[in-house]
Amino acid sequence: MHLTQELELFPGRRVTQILFKEVKNAAELRQSAMTGKMEGALINPTMVVHPFQVLVAANKACHLQNSGKMKTRSLYSEIIFNLSPTNNISEAFKRFGISDGDDSVLVVLVHGEDEPRLLSDITALVEGQQVPAEDVSSLTDRAKIQKLYKVTSQEVTCGTLLDAVICRMATKDVM
Repeated sequence: MHLTQELELFPGRRVTQILFKEVKNAAELRQSAMTGKMEGALINPTMVVHPFQVLVAANKACHLQNSGKMKTRSLYSEIIFNLSPTNNISEAFKRFGISDGDDSVLVVLVHGEDEPRLLSDITALVEGQQVPAEDVSSLTDRAKIQKLYKVTSQEVTCGTLLDAVICRMATKDVM
């Protein structure tokens, strides 16, 4: 149900993505994350094209954490910020973080070998149905993403929406 991937550049660190639908306590989860009671990035899955997009954001966040160049206060907020095509932190949280009324959430964890404990902690907190993380694209709002990332229809015909999104995420610091 969850998706765990090793970060090649950071041996011993893994990224786990857990997708929930029919979530009833989004406001409570968001508050727990903001106060630090819950570890993890709470992402709005409608703004995610593919799990690889989140993996890229997490990898970049780990790199920035290791080099001491994070623009936000925590690794998890840095993941959310790195999903955004702009350098506006509050805008990134509005677009990519969850809102109180959301009914789905993608939880992203960065961890070592302690995966089973973390997963049980998260699944105990979320009041919703866990579904395979690979199904995140079924919740994607493609039109909203194309507008936010300024992806043209011509660009999508010669590549994929995922390609365009990853390109914009990677180059936002130099544009």
